[in-house]
Amino acid sequence: MDFKFTRTDIEKIAKALEIDFKDRGNNYRISLQSEDKTRKVSMEIYSDIPIGDKRGNLITVYTNCTHLQLHFCKGYVVSEMLGEVTFIGENNGFLSGLIIEKNAGCSMYANVDKEILSGDFTTLGPEVMMSGIALSLSETILEE
Repeated sequence: MDFKFTRTDIEKIAKALEIDFKDRGNNYRISLQSEDKTRKVSMEIYSDIPIGDKRGNLITVYTNCTHLQLHFCKGYVVSEMLGEVTFIGENNGFLSGLIIEKNAGCSMYANVDKEILSGDFTTLGPEVMMSGIALSLSETILEE
């Protein structure tokens, strides 16, 4: 594993989401709530922890009716303009992305073929296009 989350990374993420974070020793926790208080999302970021026989980064998201995990997170992209952070995992040319929004929104895309990120989105069906557009921000970290 090359990438490990540092406190500086967590500070960048918290700034984009306009929220404070808690350092809980083995993880960082961020809790978000929508302005109308109808949605709440909590996220824990674990850096360089044992995952099976390997080590990696783990992102865990909790909502009132969902529990999501992204194992072996390779990196993240902050978009202050959109008020969101995209966490990326990659395995054999397929991507999984977990997007957290400052207004307590959360989206997950799994096993997206990396090739569609740099292709012509207009050739994709609308049901596929959204994942390609959402994860296209990650191309900058995939090239590293």
